[in-house]
Amino acid sequence: MSAMIAHTQAHTQAHTQAPTQAQPKTDTPSYPLLLADIGGTNARFAIETAHGELQAVKVLPCAAYPSLEDALHSYLHDAASLAAGAHQLRHAGIAIANPIHGDQVRMTNHHWEFSISATRHQFGLERLDVVNDFTALALSLPHLQPHQYFQVGGHQALAGSAIGLLGAGTGLGVSGLIPAGERWLPLHSEGGHASFTPANAKEVAILEFAWREFPHVSAERLLSGPGLVLIYRALAELLQAAVAPLEAPDILQRGLQRECAICSEVLSTFCEMLGTMAANLAVTLGARAGIYIGGGIVPRLGDYLLQSGFRARFEDKGRFRDYLAAIPVYVITEAYPALIGLSALHRQQSADR
Repeated sequence: MSAMIAHTQAHTQAHTQAPTQAQPKTDTPSYPLLLADIGGTNARFAIETAHGELQAVKVLPCAAYPSLEDALHSYLHDAASLAAGAHQLRHAGIAIANPIHGDQVRMTNHHWEFSISATRHQFGLERLDVVNDFTALALSLPHLQPHQYFQVGGHQALAGSAIGLLGAGTGLGVSGLIPAGERWLPLHSEGGHASFTPANAKEVAILEFAWREFPHVSAERLLSGPGLVLIYRALAELLQAAVAPLEAPDILQRGLQRECAICSEVLSTFCEMLGTMAANLAVTLGARAGIYIGGGIVPRLGDYLLQSGFRARFEDKGRFRDYLAAIPVYVITEAYPALIGLSALHRQQSADR
């Protein structure tokens, strides 16, 4: 998923900024500030009433609303939102699972589309920042505290190096941060759409199964919610097992509870594939400051990821085994990290004016 920030005031203009690692300047933006993280499945909203103070946090299913504007209208007229100052809003930031190029936004994994400038006018906003969701997530990383993630192997982060980020949910997001003096610059990546790379005969068989349905099998086709279903179907055929159709949440639950042997195999395979993807990102970026994993799936795995073949696969890079063995991997457990990143972006842009 790419990441170009689109900021609109009197007219729409595109630019990219990253937060500093220092404390926010005193000329921080006016509050309240509307924050929204829009994924392919759920839309998460909050109103920031002071630095780091999120009120009226609410998650709405995207499928329940015909458009982003309808979801925004519903949220802003909620009693908790009104109590947090929804009627006073002048500034807003939206992180969305989609490339941002210009004023018109059309989601990749959902049917919503909208004009940034028209939405700003419709809701009476002086300022509306729209950014790819993994740009927002990347911008949150320097601001996360140790209780908001856990480490999966590796040593200490190497100061002054790049940071890699990926996350599986409705799709597969990829981004990263490059150090630039006192700031971090976010990458504008569509890495989830890179071709899937199998690492053993089983994964080659899964890829061949997927090719029967998709002329191009990206990493996102398998490392995502729909990907869990695709792996499940492929393994069932490979094992010549008759299975009932299952959706991703059921596969995840049954696999974690070991109620279904194939579901457990799906999760094991998924974790190993993710290890390869994370390692490829690490060596591509030189991300010796760590790889962070977010999204809706991996944080739910909890201890399963620690016990899986994820870390072994991550380090399985032949001559570069020692290089990868030193790199820490962190799983983000904070429920709303993209909102933290949006807030950081807004503060930095306000300070730069």
